[in-house]
Amino acid sequence: MEENKKIKTKSEKGSSLFDFASIVMTGIVAIAVVFTFFFRTATVSGRSMLPTLSNGDMLMVTAFDNTHEAGDIVVITQPNAFNEPIIKRIIATGGQTVDINFEEGIVYIDGQPEKVTYTLNSPTNEHEDFKGPVTVPEGYLFVMGDNRNDSTDSRSNMVGLIDERYVYGTVVGRLSPPGSWNVN
Repeated sequence: MEENKKIKTKSEKGSSLFDFASIVMTGIVAIAVVFTFFFRTATVSGRSMLPTLSNGDMLMVTAFDNTHEAGDIVVITQPNAFNEPIIKRIIATGGQTVDINFEEGIVYIDGQPEKVTYTLNSPTNEHEDFKGPVTVPEGYLFVMGDNRNDSTDSRSNMVGLIDERYVYGTVVGRLSPPGSWNVN
């Protein structure tokens, strides 16, 4: 009788080990599905998004949102001079006109000064290759870094206007460093 008890115990241990492995594998598959179809990650490289994002920040990016609005931070995979994805903020969408008064350091969208709180407290003085005003064609975006004077963005021929089909996703939050989820 004791022998049967030991066999049952070994069987129960094997069963519980199998159950645990099954739960772990299901969890891994579920996480993989979520990050494949719903969310992705991206890492910030450089200083162009200061003060909002810092070099090395890991971001959570939506993979299913195809609507783009001014103010959204997006990851862009459009071929560029850097040969890598870039992270920028949408300043204007199709049909809007962007102009920059570099003497005053003010960005104008549809003739109105841009009202933002996320840029460094310095005027936009870096010209890059910008010759405005520029009306953004439908299906394209005009993007800029929050660190306006240290960002290569739509003002530059190296990046230019962004075809919406090359938007990898919209940033929804920061995964690391821990405790700093908000990106707006």
